[in-house]
Amino acid sequence: MTDASAVAVEDVVLGLWRALSRRDWDAVKTFLSPDCLYVDMPVPALSARGPDDIVKRLKMGLEPLAGYENHDGVLVSNGSDVLYEHSETWTFTSGERGVLRFVTVHKVVFDGDEAKVSVWKDYWDMNSLVSFAPPNHFEGLKDADTSWVFDATGLI
Repeated sequence: MTDASAVAVEDVVLGLWRALSRRDWDAVKTFLSPDCLYVDMPVPALSARGPDDIVKRLKMGLEPLAGYENHDGVLVSNGSDVLYEHSETWTFTSGERGVLRFVTVHKVVFDGDEAKVSVWKDYWDMNSLVSFAPPNHFEGLKDADTSWVFDATGLI
């Protein structure tokens, strides 16, 4: 891999997370390949595939928040595979606030000169979220749009 492509891989991953931190849903889509697979590793049966469905999935958890911020951490790449250790601060409209720690695995592919994320796997501890989220956060999810659901259990 050339230095230019290594920079492109890093730029696409960090660009994706900066767009997500702003909750700029249109920008998030630009970093994802058409068949990108998003897997929240605590619940792989509730994955999403493709930019539109991935954004629907992300919105379900993040859009209702009063505040959301991603905090950069260690980024390690061996070419197209990227490990990104980072954290997110979630602030709920009822005032609860907490930090979720993540390790995210991305696979970045090139289509010509353009780099896109083709796999996005988030590893995090569900108990951390449960410890600071208001109880009604989980109740509200039962009525959410689930048209995005893709079972990735056999693919990961």
